[in-house]
Amino acid sequence: MIVGVPREIKTAEHRVALVPAGVESLVGDGHTVLVEQGAGIGSGFGDDAYRAVGATLVPKAGEVWAKAEMVVKVKEPIEPEWLCMRKGQVVFTYFHFAASEPLTRAVIRSGIVAIAYETVQLASGELPLLTPMSEVAGRMAVQEGAKYLEKVYGGSGILLGGVPGVLPAEVLIIGGGVVGANAAKMAAGLGARVTLLDLSLDRLRYLADVLPSNVDLLYSNRHNLLDQLRRADLVVGAVLLPGAKAPKLVRRDDLKLMKPGSVIVDVAVDQGGCIETSKPTTHDNPVYIVDGIIHYAVANMPGGVPRTSTLGLTNATFPYAKRLARHGWKQACKDDGALSLGLNVIEGKVVYPAVAEAFGLQHVEAKTLV
Repeated sequence: MIVGVPREIKTAEHRVALVPAGVESLVGDGHTVLVEQGAGIGSGFGDDAYRAVGATLVPKAGEVWAKAEMVVKVKEPIEPEWLCMRKGQVVFTYFHFAASEPLTRAVIRSGIVAIAYETVQLASGELPLLTPMSEVAGRMAVQEGAKYLEKVYGGSGILLGGVPGVLPAEVLIIGGGVVGANAAKMAAGLGARVTLLDLSLDRLRYLADVLPSNVDLLYSNRHNLLDQLRRADLVVGAVLLPGAKAPKLVRRDDLKLMKPGSVIVDVAVDQGGCIETSKPTTHDNPVYIVDGIIHYAVANMPGGVPRTSTLGLTNATFPYAKRLARHGWKQACKDDGALSLGLNVIEGKVVYPAVAEAFGLQHVEAKTLV
């Protein structure tokens, strides 16, 4: 198979979908790997490192898209890439379709086989290709939130951990999944007073065993949410419904309850955001203010730490990419139920229910096409 790795072109996105070790393994299996020049530089992998393990370096992304039978990426194709996609080509990346109808319709028109990292799901319910970036994003959420609480950035001027004689900041985390748990660990480690909301009592019981004692666990309902918003200096939105739009749990009017200069970090913005006032931002222009509340809603947060993120991501994605290259997408998905759940759109047909539901599109069972 010809596998292609284009350079990511989303604003301030420096990750790469395949590291030299992965290229070496694919070439050893007899595949051809096309890597766009400069694709790995932002993550610390120069062109020579790829060339040394057998990659074919090409000068432009168009050549990668034109020749590759499977394209592996990090972020969803953005508009300049839509016309490069072609019928029958496999694209393996984060898509987050439910957050973008234009992207969804462009992929339908293209006829590609879209396999989304974020919906590959094990029988246990774990999302193995989303987990490493959720770990990064959860930890970054607190790091960024702490920064924007500084007065120089317009924040209320509160140090997250306080000092002896001065109370620490109050951190509210909405959602107790991978993002929420990692945000809680970071905030608690810095000495903040942390409250985490979740709907699952089983999950809350588990978190009670593994999180520090300065994390309070609270059942998520509207009353508890509003009560905690009044207290919070930093709010982390960490809600996830796999493959679907995130519910808007914090409404515009709720911001009036919050203290001026407080910060919201909406990690769920990739799936539309769980804060009504969220809109996607970039690392170049990450924040905006609504009703005196600072909003940080960067849609590719892990791209800010590309070395760590690339290594964490490719550790998880490469075994699946290797199987797709070796067996082809149909056989690989037949053999692996988790991978088959990554199928979102197959040659113009929407096969992931939550994506079809998000935009009122016809849903087709993937098994009828595999």
